[in-house]
Amino acid sequence: MSYRDIKKVVLDRIETQIWAPDSLLPSETELAEEFSSTRTTVNRALRELAEEGYLERKRKAGTRVLNAPIRKAQFSIPLVRDEITATGASYRYALVERSLIPAPAWISARLELRPEQKLMHVRCMHYADNAPYQYETRWIVPDSVPEVLDADFTEFSPNDWLVKKVPFTNLELSVMATKADQIVSEFLEAPIGDPIFTAERITWLRGTPVTLAKLFFAPGYKMTTHL
Repeated sequence: MSYRDIKKVVLDRIETQIWAPDSLLPSETELAEEFSSTRTTVNRALRELAEEGYLERKRKAGTRVLNAPIRKAQFSIPLVRDEITATGASYRYALVERSLIPAPAWISARLELRPEQKLMHVRCMHYADNAPYQYETRWIVPDSVPEVLDADFTEFSPNDWLVKKVPFTNLELSVMATKADQIVSEFLEAPIGDPIFTAERITWLRGTPVTLAKLFFAPGYKMTTHL
Protein backbone atom coordinates (compact mmCIF):
# COMPACT_ATOMS: atom_id res chain seq x y z
CA MET A 1 0.00 0.00 0.00
CA SER A 2 1.10 3.56 -0.63
CA TYR A 3 1.43 6.04 2.24
CA ARG A 4 -1.74 7.77 0.98
CA ASP A 5 -3.68 4.50 1.23
CA ILE A 6 -2.31 3.94 4.73
CA LYS A 7 -3.27 7.48 5.75
CA LYS A 8 -6.80 6.89 4.53
CA VAL A 9 -7.16 3.63 6.49
CA VAL A 10 -5.67 5.09 9.68
CA LEU A 11 -7.86 8.19 9.46
CA ASP A 12 -10.96 6.03 8.89
CA ARG A 13 -10.14 3.99 11.99
CA ILE A 14 -9.71 7.19 14.02
CA GLU A 15 -12.98 8.72 12.80
CA THR A 16 -14.96 5.51 13.41
CA GLN A 17 -13.20 5.14 16.78
CA ILE A 18 -11.79 1.73 16.02
CA TRP A 19 -8.80 3.54 17.48
CA ALA A 20 -10.43 5.66 20.19
CA PRO A 21 -9.14 9.01 21.48
CA ASP A 22 -6.00 8.66 23.63
CA SER A 23 -5.41 5.07 22.47
CA LEU A 24 -2.02 3.87 21.30
CA LEU A 25 -1.60 2.70 17.72
CA PRO A 26 0.22 -0.52 16.90
CA SER A 27 3.93 -0.11 16.27
CA GLU A 28 5.25 0.89 12.86
CA THR A 29 6.61 -2.65 12.43
CA GLU A 30 3.18 -4.16 13.13
CA LEU A 31 1.45 -1.71 10.80
CA ALA A 32 4.00 -2.31 8.04
CA GLU A 33 3.30 -6.04 8.29
CA GLU A 34 -0.48 -5.50 8.28
CA PHE A 35 -0.37 -3.20 5.24
CA SER A 36 2.29 -5.22 3.39
CA SER A 37 4.41 -2.11 3.27
CA THR A 38 7.67 -0.75 4.65
CA ARG A 39 8.26 1.05 7.95
CA THR A 40 9.39 4.10 5.96
CA THR A 41 6.04 4.27 4.16
CA VAL A 42 4.10 3.79 7.41
CA ASN A 43 6.25 6.44 9.10
CA ARG A 44 5.43 8.98 6.40
CA ALA A 45 1.69 8.32 6.69
CA LEU A 46 1.73 8.66 10.49
CA ARG A 47 3.99 11.71 10.36
CA GLU A 48 1.61 13.54 8.02
CA LEU A 49 -1.39 12.66 10.19
CA ALA A 50 0.51 14.03 13.19
CA GLU A 51 1.27 17.24 11.28
CA GLU A 52 -2.43 17.50 10.41
CA GLY A 53 -3.34 17.27 14.10
CA TYR A 54 -4.80 13.76 14.43
CA LEU A 55 -1.95 11.96 16.16
CA GLU A 56 0.69 12.67 18.76
CA ARG A 57 4.04 10.95 18.32
CA LYS A 58 6.63 10.67 21.09
CA ARG A 59 9.92 8.87 20.93
CA LYS A 60 9.82 5.63 22.95
CA ALA A 61 6.20 6.38 23.95
CA GLY A 62 4.63 5.47 20.62
CA THR A 63 1.86 7.09 18.60
CA ARG A 64 -1.51 7.88 20.13
CA VAL A 65 -4.79 9.35 18.92
CA LEU A 66 -5.37 12.89 20.15
CA ASN A 67 -8.47 13.47 22.30
CA ALA A 68 -9.43 16.54 20.26
CA PRO A 69 -7.83 16.61 16.81
CA ILE A 70 -6.10 19.89 16.14
CA ARG A 71 -7.09 21.18 12.72
CA LYS A 72 -4.27 23.09 11.10
CA ALA A 73 -4.58 25.38 8.12
CA GLN A 74 -2.34 24.36 5.23
CA PHE A 75 -1.16 27.55 3.56
CA SER A 76 0.13 28.10 0.07
CA ILE A 77 0.65 31.49 -1.53
CA PRO A 78 -2.10 31.93 -4.12
CA LEU A 79 -1.64 33.46 -7.55
CA VAL A 80 -3.88 36.50 -7.85
CA ARG A 81 -4.56 35.69 -11.49
CA ASP A 82 -5.88 32.25 -10.45
CA GLU A 83 -8.11 33.78 -7.77
CA ILE A 84 -9.63 36.09 -10.35
CA THR A 85 -10.04 33.62 -13.21
CA ALA A 86 -11.58 31.10 -10.79
CA THR A 87 -14.50 33.53 -10.41
CA GLY A 88 -15.02 33.55 -14.18
CA ALA A 89 -13.62 37.07 -14.59
CA SER A 90 -10.78 38.02 -16.93
CA TYR A 91 -7.48 38.99 -15.35
CA ARG A 92 -5.41 42.07 -16.13
CA TYR A 93 -2.19 43.24 -14.52
CA ALA A 94 -0.53 46.66 -14.59
CA LEU A 95 2.86 47.71 -13.23
CA VAL A 96 2.73 51.05 -11.43
CA GLU A 97 6.33 51.44 -10.27
CA ARG A 98 9.53 49.44 -9.91
CA SER A 99 12.55 50.95 -8.13
CA LEU A 100 15.61 50.01 -6.10
CA ILE A 101 15.53 52.03 -2.88
CA PRO A 102 17.03 52.05 0.64
CA ALA A 103 14.83 50.07 2.99
CA PRO A 104 12.42 52.26 4.97
CA ALA A 105 13.20 52.19 8.69
CA TRP A 106 10.01 50.31 9.58
CA ILE A 107 10.81 47.52 7.10
CA SER A 108 14.42 47.30 8.30
CA ALA A 109 13.08 46.79 11.79
CA ARG A 110 10.49 44.18 10.73
CA LEU A 111 12.94 42.17 8.61
CA GLU A 112 16.08 42.83 10.69
CA LEU A 113 17.94 44.34 7.74
CA ARG A 114 21.13 46.35 7.71
CA PRO A 115 20.71 50.14 7.83
CA GLU A 116 20.09 51.52 4.33
CA GLN A 117 20.05 48.03 2.79
CA LYS A 118 18.66 48.25 -0.76
CA LEU A 119 15.30 46.70 -1.57
CA MET A 120 13.35 46.26 -4.79
CA HIS A 121 10.09 48.16 -4.35
CA VAL A 122 7.26 47.20 -6.70
CA ARG A 123 3.77 48.69 -6.85
CA CYS A 124 1.18 47.15 -9.15
CA MET A 125 -2.52 46.62 -9.78
CA HIS A 126 -4.59 43.53 -10.42
CA TYR A 127 -7.95 43.83 -12.19
CA ALA A 128 -10.97 41.54 -12.58
CA ASP A 129 -12.94 42.32 -15.76
CA ASN A 130 -11.14 45.69 -15.77
CA ALA A 131 -12.48 46.54 -12.30
CA PRO A 132 -9.94 47.11 -9.48
CA TYR A 133 -9.35 43.92 -7.50
CA GLN A 134 -6.08 44.36 -5.60
CA TYR A 135 -3.47 47.08 -5.16
CA GLU A 136 -0.10 45.57 -4.24
CA THR A 137 2.96 47.25 -2.79
CA ARG A 138 5.88 44.93 -2.22
CA TRP A 139 9.49 45.02 -1.04
CA ILE A 140 11.86 42.25 -2.16
CA VAL A 141 15.32 41.66 -0.65
CA PRO A 142 17.89 41.37 -3.50
CA ASP A 143 20.47 39.91 -1.11
CA SER A 144 18.11 36.94 -0.77
CA VAL A 145 16.85 36.93 -4.35
CA PRO A 146 19.58 38.40 -6.64
CA GLU A 147 17.56 37.52 -9.77
CA VAL A 148 15.01 40.19 -8.89
CA LEU A 149 17.44 42.86 -10.11
CA ASP A 150 16.87 41.62 -13.69
CA ALA A 151 13.10 41.24 -13.39
CA ASP A 152 11.18 44.17 -14.91
CA PHE A 153 7.65 43.06 -13.90
CA THR A 154 6.03 44.74 -16.88
CA GLU A 155 4.32 41.55 -18.09
CA PHE A 156 4.28 39.38 -14.98
CA SER A 157 3.48 40.46 -11.44
CA PRO A 158 5.92 39.97 -8.55
CA ASN A 159 3.34 37.54 -7.16
CA ASP A 160 3.64 35.37 -10.31
CA TRP A 161 7.42 35.68 -10.37
CA LEU A 162 8.08 34.86 -6.71
CA VAL A 163 5.69 31.90 -6.53
CA LYS A 164 7.41 30.30 -9.53
CA LYS A 165 11.00 31.29 -8.75
CA VAL A 166 11.49 31.36 -4.99
CA PRO A 167 10.37 28.80 -2.37
CA PHE A 168 9.68 29.84 1.21
CA THR A 169 10.18 28.01 4.49
CA ASN A 170 8.40 30.40 6.85
CA LEU A 171 5.52 32.79 6.43
CA GLU A 172 3.81 35.44 8.54
CA LEU A 173 0.37 36.60 7.48
CA SER A 174 -1.59 39.42 9.10
CA VAL A 175 -5.05 40.56 8.00
CA MET A 176 -6.67 43.79 9.09
CA ALA A 177 -8.94 46.63 8.11
CA THR A 178 -7.19 49.85 7.14
CA LYS A 179 -8.57 53.19 6.02
CA ALA A 180 -8.15 54.07 2.35
CA ASP A 181 -5.59 56.86 1.96
CA GLN A 182 -5.28 59.01 -1.14
CA ILE A 183 -3.25 56.43 -3.09
CA VAL A 184 -5.35 53.41 -2.17
CA SER A 185 -8.51 55.42 -2.82
CA GLU A 186 -7.40 56.26 -6.36
CA PHE A 187 -6.33 52.76 -7.30
CA LEU A 188 -9.27 50.90 -5.78
CA GLU A 189 -11.85 53.56 -6.62
CA ALA A 190 -12.95 53.72 -2.99
CA PRO A 191 -13.76 56.84 -0.95
CA ILE A 192 -10.94 58.15 1.21
CA GLY A 193 -11.32 56.78 4.73
CA ASP A 194 -13.34 53.75 3.72
CA PRO A 195 -12.35 50.48 5.46
CA ILE A 196 -10.22 48.31 3.19
CA PHE A 197 -9.47 44.61 3.66
CA THR A 198 -5.67 44.51 3.89
CA ALA A 199 -3.20 41.65 4.12
CA GLU A 200 0.47 41.90 5.07
CA ARG A 201 2.57 38.90 4.12
CA ILE A 202 6.22 38.25 4.97
CA THR A 203 8.17 35.24 3.72
CA TRP A 204 11.56 33.84 4.70
CA LEU A 205 13.83 31.23 3.18
CA ARG A 206 15.70 29.35 5.92
CA GLY A 207 15.68 32.38 8.20
CA THR A 208 16.56 34.92 5.50
CA PRO A 209 13.86 37.48 4.64
CA VAL A 210 12.63 37.32 1.04
CA THR A 211 9.73 39.72 0.68
CA LEU A 212 7.18 41.84 2.52
CA ALA A 213 3.95 42.58 0.66
CA LYS A 214 0.99 44.73 1.58
CA LEU A 215 -2.14 43.82 -0.36
CA PHE A 216 -5.16 46.11 -0.46
CA PHE A 217 -8.40 44.62 -1.77
CA ALA A 218 -11.26 46.44 -3.43
CA PRO A 219 -14.50 46.88 -1.46
CA GLY A 220 -16.57 43.69 -1.39
CA TYR A 221 -13.59 41.30 -1.19
CA LYS A 222 -14.16 38.19 0.91
CA MET A 223 -11.55 35.73 2.19
CA THR A 224 -12.62 32.14 2.84
CA THR A 225 -10.43 29.55 4.58
CA HIS A 226 -11.16 25.82 4.76
CA LEU A 227 -9.84 23.75 7.66
